[in-house]
Amino acid sequence: MTQDQQDEPPSLFRPPLFMVGQDRKGNWVVQDQKGARGGLFVSREAALRYVRSENGFQPQAVVMVSGDFELDTNRNAAASTRRENVPDLINRRRIA
Repeated sequence: MTQDQQDEPPSLFRPPLFMVGQDRKGNWVVQDQKGARGGLFVSREAALRYVRSENGFQPQAVVMVSGDFELDTNRNAAASTRRENVPDLINRRRIA
């Protein structure tokens, strides 16, 4: 392990990284690095207000994206499907 890796806090304590930009239609797009959170906004101010509320007001956790930036709603589809199925499996085990 390098000295830089030792000095870096665990990911649990790091604020999420959000990317902010505009899509082809002029909407403001926000998406976190993992693709778990984000959305479309009508103004830059609204997009940044959302980011500030989600990342604990950490300005270093915002990346402004130049060019077209489209919201990727399929990025975490497999993970969200797995999470949705977990409660069903738990409920089935309780019944059986």
